[in-house]
Amino acid sequence: MAEASGISLIAESEQIQPPESYRLKSYVQSYEDYQTLYQRSIDNPAGFWASVADELTWDERGATVIEGDMPNFRFFPGSSINVAVNCVDRHAENPLTKNKVALFFEGENGDRRAVTYLQLSDEVQKFASILRSFGLQKGDVVSVYMQNLVETYVVLLACFRLGVVYNTVFAGFSAEALRERIVSSNAKMVVCANASYRRGRVLQLKQTVDEAVQGVASVEQVVVFNRIPSADTPMTAGRDYDYDALMAAAKPSCPAAKLDCNDPGLLIFTSGTSGRPKGIVHAGGGFLLGTYAYTKYQLDLRPEDVYWNTADIGWLTSHIFVLVGGLALGTTTILYEGALDYPQPGRLYEVVERYRVNKLFSAPTAYRMMLKHGEEVAQRYDLSTLELLVSVGEPFNPEAWHWVRRVVGGGKAVINNTWGQTETGGTPLASLPGAVPMKPGSCGVPFFGHKLDVVDLDGQVVADGTPGYLVVRNVFPSLARDVFGDHDRYLKSYFSQVPGAYFTGDSAVRDADGQYWVLGRVDDVINVSGHRISTMEMESSLIQHEAVVEAAVVGQPDEVRGAVPVAFVTLEQGLAPSVELETALKAQIVRDIGPFARPDKVVFVEGMPKTRSGKIIRRMLREIIQEGTVKGDVTGLEDMDILEQLVQDISGR
Repeated sequence: MAEASGISLIAESEQIQPPESYRLKSYVQSYEDYQTLYQRSIDNPAGFWASVADELTWDERGATVIEGDMPNFRFFPGSSINVAVNCVDRHAENPLTKNKVALFFEGENGDRRAVTYLQLSDEVQKFASILRSFGLQKGDVVSVYMQNLVETYVVLLACFRLGVVYNTVFAGFSAEALRERIVSSNAKMVVCANASYRRGRVLQLKQTVDEAVQGVASVEQVVVFNRIPSADTPMTAGRDYDYDALMAAAKPSCPAAKLDCNDPGLLIFTSGTSGRPKGIVHAGGGFLLGTYAYTKYQLDLRPEDVYWNTADIGWLTSHIFVLVGGLALGTTTILYEGALDYPQPGRLYEVVERYRVNKLFSAPTAYRMMLKHGEEVAQRYDLSTLELLVSVGEPFNPEAWHWVRRVVGGGKAVINNTWGQTETGGTPLASLPGAVPMKPGSCGVPFFGHKLDVVDLDGQVVADGTPGYLVVRNVFPSLARDVFGDHDRYLKSYFSQVPGAYFTGDSAVRDADGQYWVLGRVDDVINVSGHRISTMEMESSLIQHEAVVEAAVVGQPDEVRGAVPVAFVTLEQGLAPSVELETALKAQIVRDIGPFARPDKVVFVEGMPKTRSGKIIRRMLREIIQEGTVKGDVTGLEDMDILEQLVQDISGR
């Protein structure tokens, strides 16, 4: 991985204690309590997961908690649990919570709506009746191509109610990307919005669906919700159905199916950061168990909270911490459709102020966007309700961390930077925000019931402070159960590298205080003349410069040195690239890491290729500098228009 000098920032990182006012409201209130509870959960994982299960509603529950081990395992085998019952019914049937707001919706165009748990229950049962009337059964797949809408949540919860496996597809993907996922999953139905708003533009989703399903024999119905009634919405007789018309005629009740805890519940494709997307299969009951625990302890989520996770429903984070984890805990959450800084840069703050949000969950990309727009924008709004700011998706650089805590969090909010993957179905690394000291840039500590290690190529644990490969040693409920239709790929991708462990594919460092720092993908390590350098460390160095908003570093093959680093940088608004600035950025990396890490060149670009979750797709940058174009999978891109601009920016040198 990186040289010792390159991780000095980790070794020297300060510890910031959570404020007393927050700590006293936390589920776990001291680091000593965390250590005691964590060790107990490792010594007796079945006991820990049984205690989580005690807080959920089961149809039937047997005595066995964990059966088998990696890669073939089950949690509560033979026990029956329904996700929709736990996320909706038990709150709707409780006189104290049935009229509580489950979802606030706000559209980019200003539309607003509030839905109680009782209202949500009615809607979910109606759509479940519709699915049943079309003959959909347990195990059938429905593709959902919608933005963050109340109706999207109704559709997904109705699928959970019947054991129908859903696959959400980001509502910005091309027809080609959508078609690939529909065909790969053999979907019988597609549910979509007719259109969506994005930065003031109307995106014609139904037209994309029509193109995607052309000639796809498996798709029998397309159900269309008219989000924008004025949008042109072609309908094919005998195949296409209007959502509102179906709901108006639907039966008002639909019994929940009895489902084994390990039955497939959802299918989500990886974002394509490293080639062809994989269809990751999660067990419905296992996903509920894991996400309930993550959400409860890592967000300290309580029924009285007003909580906003900004993730799009096309990203698994939204399923983990809102759809399942958030609703299972009976909280009030916000769904927002559109860009977070449109029609004006303070839109995110405006939503926080309007709903008095006290817990905000977003990606480092969004937090850096706040920094980019400046302190003056944030100061226009009352953000005093914010107590917890959570992050996931990619490394959260210290400069942005400190700025966000000071400006957005008023210098008092707790920041919880987490680590997880599509495959983990949650965040095995995070802080327990009332118990674990904050370290800017750290991903916190292992979650209860999760044994993580940093190892070398032989699977041996490396010393604290030494970079290595991040692995998880034991099974947990939300760990992916398969790659859809390709079990060999599942085994090879995750369980062939280190025997008896889940191989994350990420490099990491465990520091002397037991906190973990995830450096990036294993393939985002550059070998320069024998020095193995983490691109994350180089990027963190570049981002420290006041002119830089975002940075990505990739390796370019070199006959003499094996590889040389090439840095891609986006600048603060109004700043222009210059030879002097390039020289200064190279010098900064030399100061922070060493002369062996000096970039061969710095390329100034207008934007980075990103997944819908905000992760920079470095593979595409490598392909452009080596091939002049992107030849691999592009379906994971959030913005397809960025590629042409990138090729121009890079070749323009």
